[in-house]
Amino acid sequence: PESVETGGGFLGDVAREWEAAADPARSAGIRVVHPRFGIVLSPDGGALKRLMLPTRLGAGGPLGSGTQWWSWIALDDVLGAIEHAIATDSLSGPMNVVAPHALRQRDVAKVLGRVVRRPSFAPAPAAALKLALGAELAHELLLASAHVIPDALTSTGYEFRYPNAEGALRHLLGRGDTVNPNPALPAPAGELAESR
Repeated sequence: PESVETGGGFLGDVAREWEAAADPARSAGIRVVHPRFGIVLSPDGGALKRLMLPTRLGAGGPLGSGTQWWSWIALDDVLGAIEHAIATDSLSGPMNVVAPHALRQRDVAKVLGRVVRRPSFAPAPAAALKLALGAELAHELLLASAHVIPDALTSTGYEFRYPNAEGALRHLLGRGDTVNPNPALPAPAGELAESR
């Protein structure tokens, strides 16, 4: 939940400083919302674009151990959450911008493989990722674990367009839109809302 402090490391430090920069506005009585973004899924960049090439080649799979939590969100819901924050006067302070169903990274790889119809079992060892990206960057972007919950969004009535990873990936990759319009309903068949 939003009551949990931002993590350590470079990204956590940036988040704290970014949020502190808005203190003068809050002191002046202006409503301030601090969006805290999870892993934004878009085929045009970021983690999804980097995962697509190995997955299409049949070499997709877990990054490192694959047990780390990935708190992801579809780009459509990032924009929806920002619009919701602007329009919702009762919302202020930190706002976790993540989908309601975080997944273990290995399960993200499985869902992505299923969506593009490719195997997804070839692991990328943590040591290789650290060598390719640098230890700190690989850890903070790919190997760190954060099971984040969007309490501020859900408690103020935001309805996710893509609450489940399979529906989000099918939409983003043009593979058929299997949206679960009601986040209170179970995930689509095959979706892993909770990891084993």
